Amino acid sequence: MSEPDRTGETPAELATRLIGDRAGAWDVAGRIPGEVVKELGAAGVLCAQVPAEYGGLGLSSAANGELTAHVGALCSSTRSLMTSQGMAAWTIQRLGSPAQRAAYLPRLTSGETAGVAFSEPGAGSDLSAMATTVRADGDEIVLDGTKVWVTGSGYASMLLVFGRYGDGAAAVVVPADAPGVRVEKVADPLGCRAAGHSTVTLTDVRLPRTALLGAAGQSAALLVSAALVYGRVSVAWGSTGIIRACLAAAARHAASREQGGRRLAGHQLVAAHLAEMLIAERAATHNCAAASASWDSGSPDLVSAAVLAKHVAAVEAARTSAAAVQVLASAGAQDGHVVARAFRDAKVMEIIEGSNEISRLLLADHALAVWA
Repeated sequence: MSEPDRTGETPAELATRLIGDRAGAWDVAGRIPGEVVKELGAAGVLCAQVPAEYGGLGLSSAANGELTAHVGALCSSTRSLMTSQGMAAWTIQRLGSPAQRAAYLPRLTSGETAGVAFSEPGAGSDLSAMATTVRADGDEIVLDGTKVWVTGSGYASMLLVFGRYGDGAAAVVVPADAPGVRVEKVADPLGCRAAGHSTVTLTDVRLPRTALLGAAGQSAALLVSAALVYGRVSVAWGSTGIIRACLAAAARHAASREQGGRRLAGHQLVAAHLAEMLIAERAATHNCAAASASWDSGSPDLVSAAVLAKHVAAVEAARTSAAAVQVLASAGAQDGHVVARAFRDAKVMEIIEGSNEISRLLLADHALAVWA
């Protein structure tokens, strides 16, 4: 999957050791131990595509995708931190000046974490409805607004905040402990319950103008496009990991459990569930691989490939997790069990980084552009 680090562990082996079978307990508790987050961050696992010159692993999208799927199969909350950290790092790479890249990226590969603040109480998929403002005041910029469901912000030392700037938009790197920043944990989220989802309130937050990434006043859609594409590819691979975890759990159970004098897998209706899970895993993996190949080759098809991969993988993760709960029945219906956790996590995958409905609209536009 990637080269071993100086301890002899690959990133996947490190994640397996640190997560082990503890994801269920973390999910119930709503918290990943801080030392685990720090060690994964310091090893570069949370943003593995950052180049080596900034302390990163320099993985391709394909290699990072398989790593993301591996972590997603173990713990979707940890994978959520990878998505958030990777989005922040990639946005800094794309929009930041050389000085900003040199200042921020090494922090993200040495144990610090970041949250990315898009959504607001009145602005989800419609970025033009953002109410958070960024304004200039002499040598400073001032931020005011409220961001919701900011993944990873419960652990973060920095927040990448998007807001309105005049007639356009801006992206700002905000220290999580800056005066005027309040981070409040979301109570009892449906899925990825240990991912540090929080509401972030910004009240007269004053920062030097150097905290602005790139030129201010750009189109909101253009400004966030880099982050969204990365996020969609990451969520797609993470959803594939959910599918793989559910397929493995259901197959093991069906192969060992007896019902009516024969293995559960010997019943045709159960076998049909397993077949559909395998089909889902192959379809999701194929679309994720295609999206990562587009990323790594610089293909102009990347945006549509990312949307397609995210949509297919998220939908199939939701279907597969529901089928896995059905196959395991009471054995998989307990809070903290891998398939029960996957059932809740997968539903969230159908909402984040573009809901199923938004994905379909984008894919319909692509169909018209290519096939009409």
